[in-house]
Amino acid sequence: MAQSKYTNILIIKPSALGDVALSLPAVSAVRKSFPDAKITWLIRPEFAPLPQRTPNVDSLLLFDRQYLGKWWRHPGSLAALGRLFHRLRASRFDLVIDLQGLFRTALFAWSTGSSRRLGLSSAREFATWFYTERIGPHPESAHVIDDYLHVVRATGGQPQSVEYGLSATEQDHEETARILAAHGVPSPSYAVLVIGSAHAVKCWPHASFAELAERIGKRGLRLVAIGTEGERASIESLRRMSAAPIVNLAGQTPIGPLVALLEKASIVISNDTGPGHIAVAVNTPTVMIFGPTNPRRVGPYGKMDVCAAIDPQERGRVVNDYRPQYRIENVSVDLVFEKVLQQLDTKDRANP
Repeated sequence: MAQSKYTNILIIKPSALGDVALSLPAVSAVRKSFPDAKITWLIRPEFAPLPQRTPNVDSLLLFDRQYLGKWWRHPGSLAALGRLFHRLRASRFDLVIDLQGLFRTALFAWSTGSSRRLGLSSAREFATWFYTERIGPHPESAHVIDDYLHVVRATGGQPQSVEYGLSATEQDHEETARILAAHGVPSPSYAVLVIGSAHAVKCWPHASFAELAERIGKRGLRLVAIGTEGERASIESLRRMSAAPIVNLAGQTPIGPLVALLEKASIVISNDTGPGHIAVAVNTPTVMIFGPTNPRRVGPYGKMDVCAAIDPQERGRVVNDYRPQYRIENVSVDLVFEKVLQQLDTKDRANP
């Protein structure tokens, strides 16, 4: 454990949900390295409930991008942005770590006036101009979590392991139990399907999910599909395609109940998107399906065997590879189902 030479630390990682989940081990490492420091996380309001379900963050600083982004034409937004910059300066942070690596987040780091502002050397949009230290990639690993932990080491921290520290609250579990009971879903004998993503190239075809659902259903697990309210119609389309009954929980699982739902699931099958990364963080058996995104970079940490992808070990450090062979539709149902069976068998052996 490092000596607590810092008393007031700011972590900058506003979004998105999956990226926030992948940042949790770094924040856990900061907490363990500097146990007496106050840790503040600058984050967008819609993702704030995730770090609130860890013991590693003392305070949240909310960045409402949608509202503050109107500063140039809305006096109220301009005033709110000014208050945010004032608070960043007045908080007197003695260490700032920007894990987002964009111009605006680096500008927030710079505006603190902190004498130590760290970010990755791979940051975009000239963000590196605003750092006092630019940390290169981990020399032996392509995974983003290792890059983040490399930044923590540069502060004098001493990460010993990868720990997310994420867990649902009792209230989350109670709310989730009510949702499942309303749909007649027994807990924990259910599988969660995450069929959406913010990017179409990350979405495994519905027909493949439908076939997979039928195979999983034959093993006696109820099937639950989750997503945003905007994905309700997409899940309904999946339900019509599959002979297996699928419960549509689109729009019914805000982050707290979502964590609980994933925590209690028998298995989660997900595209490369936020809920899949949360499932990994709470140590639920998970199979993640990858197209152009590199599983070596953002896949389940230390669990490459649960990645359903074309050549998952052969992509180096590249973030995205859009060559035709890596299209997500090339990932077969047989491959995904094989990994599902492996995960279920591992869980059964661990819980005889």
